Amino acid sequence: MSERRLRARLPHLLVLAVIGLLTSAGAAQAAPVQADPPCQKGEFCLWPSDEYGGEAQRFDLRTANPGECIPLPEGFDGSSFVNRMTRDVTVYQSEECSTEGDFVTYPGGGTYVPDAPFLVRGIQIWE
Repeated sequence: MSERRLRARLPHLLVLAVIGLLTSAGAAQAAPVQADPPCQKGEFCLWPSDEYGGEAQRFDLRTANPGECIPLPEGFDGSSFVNRMTRDVTVYQSEECSTEGDFVTYPGGGTYVPDAPFLVRGIQIWE
């Protein structure tokens, strides 16, 4: 191809390249957004896997007393959780809710944690 023909086609090639980039970026943005994990208003839900995988353990004020340590069932460690209670909830690395291990308090009203900073083995709901 002669240099003259290449210069004549260069603007067309640049336009095609830009269109290709724009359409591929648009396709990437059109990916479906993951829906919120199923956890009802007034519940604290824990899953055994990151990203809300597996069967959840659910707690609410009918099944848990505020201020008490609630150990998770034997063999269940929480890796992701959602706090949809109106109360703060502290998650503990220890099933005895001991402050010797890691612990963090999460506010109520809609806190989503898809990858907990440690395995959760106990919780405490605050008044």
